[in-house]
Amino acid sequence: MHRGSLLEELSTDKAAYKPGESVQFHLKLKKPVSGGVFHIRYLHMERIVEEARLKTKGNQLTWSWNPPEDEGRGYMAEVFYEQNGKTADQMNIAVDVSSEWGKFPRYGYLADFPAINQGEMSRVIERLNRFHINGIQFYDWQYKHQQPIPFEDGKPLAEWKDIANRPVAFETVKGYIDLSHKRGMKAMNYNLLFGAYADGEKEGLKKEWGLYKDPTHAEQDKHPLPKEWASDIYMYDPSNPEWQNYLIDQELKTFEALPFDGWHVDQLGDRGALWTYDGKSINLAETYPAFLNTAKARLNVDYVMNAVGQFGQEIIAREAPVKFLYTEVWGNHPGYQNLKEVIEENSKYSGNRLNTVLAAYMNYHLSDSPGKFNTPGILLTDAVIFASGGSHLELGENMLAKEYFPHKNLSLSPDLEKQLIHYYDFLVAYQNLLRDHTEASILRAEGMGELAVSDQAEQGKVWSFTKRKDGKDIFHFINFTDASTMEWNDSNGKQTEPAERRNVAVSVKMEKPVAKVWFASPDYNQGSPQSLAFSQRDGVLTWELPKLKYWDMAVVEYKE
Repeated sequence: MHRGSLLEELSTDKAAYKPGESVQFHLKLKKPVSGGVFHIRYLHMERIVEEARLKTKGNQLTWSWNPPEDEGRGYMAEVFYEQNGKTADQMNIAVDVSSEWGKFPRYGYLADFPAINQGEMSRVIERLNRFHINGIQFYDWQYKHQQPIPFEDGKPLAEWKDIANRPVAFETVKGYIDLSHKRGMKAMNYNLLFGAYADGEKEGLKKEWGLYKDPTHAEQDKHPLPKEWASDIYMYDPSNPEWQNYLIDQELKTFEALPFDGWHVDQLGDRGALWTYDGKSINLAETYPAFLNTAKARLNVDYVMNAVGQFGQEIIAREAPVKFLYTEVWGNHPGYQNLKEVIEENSKYSGNRLNTVLAAYMNYHLSDSPGKFNTPGILLTDAVIFASGGSHLELGENMLAKEYFPHKNLSLSPDLEKQLIHYYDFLVAYQNLLRDHTEASILRAEGMGELAVSDQAEQGKVWSFTKRKDGKDIFHFINFTDASTMEWNDSNGKQTEPAERRNVAVSVKMEKPVAKVWFASPDYNQGSPQSLAFSQRDGVLTWELPKLKYWDMAVVEYKE
């Protein structure tokens, strides 16, 4: 029996667990089994925490596990089916034990809210759960920016149209929130902090609250939208107390009607020079914390705020009550190296306190026509984001290619779907090495063979960088040897698949005595760790990466 021939699908009941909660596992088999045994190992990093042996008859297996009660830990569960003492098949899944979703955010989205049945909604949430998505941005669900829910006789309407005149059903929004909560996911209500439709004055908005493109309030700033949509979006001053009260009142009504967990606050990036109604020049980014802190005081929910192209991120990180930092990455950060720089910049802005989610839209121009996402482009970008300590807003009912989330010309191939599951398992299982207040290390890995290893992201080379955590050094290797572009968005879907390299020899200058070197990769053995042979002579440590496809991680631990 060859690997992959028996085990079909492994899942958990939640995307994340609070310490003390029991994890429920469910394993589907491709065919009934008898006579063998299921051997389960629970690992924290490379160390076995607990083992169990289970038997089953039939084609499925359900069991539970009580993880250690440590806060903010990632685990890998390895499930082996053994016959006659040999492993016939294996399947892995990760487990996140964190009471605070903002510590290790894995953000997804929903963008379609017509009247649909419970089964359809359940399938969407079940899929996001398999990627351990622990927070969901409900995108463009609302009626109007200045009036998220339309009410009649004090009750929400059953249906309304969104800004693009697409149908939204109240019960669908509510149903998705309830399903998210059952999976341990947070539901985030999307809205701008300064936008309203052209008819805002009919609903009590005042021109005096607006943002203007000139000091004489001749032209209110607006974000133009397609003619067939409900309205352009007109800008208001986030620091104006009357505007704050108006919009926060509307959000209070929203949170009373729907059990959202927080507000995903959007902006529109750098708008250029702006003035208030009475002719005062305004620094837009500096108005954001004032708005968010007022909102937090009146509406004590979770906050996340988009920094478009990093606009306003520094002041958001320092002064706003956000759960994590969120950057929508655009052309001012075009290269793979820039993704790492944005994540590290965010970490610096927040004093290494807050983690980062990147909204980074893939295969942008390829998605102008129907087709498939380009697997190498997606995996290389996720490798860079995850290795750098971030996560990627990309998964929803579909996968993001553009800033308008309902756009869905491209679909995922079954192969990409499967590989992404391994990447998200890896992100969770090793979260304490990837994004748990790691710091940069001065150590550098160098190539020993014909494969060039560089500490910069360069075409034709393996990019290596090193992080430090709890006295361990974590070496990342990302394979750009065969890359056809160094632009992360792989806009036309042309990024090439890297050839797998074997026995890649690397060396590191270090005097400190090494106790062990171990390796893990989302591209091999479903992320399971393995110990590596190494040698240390004359202040140089050497080892071989068994295989390198997209991304490998090697961890060096030292003698006490």
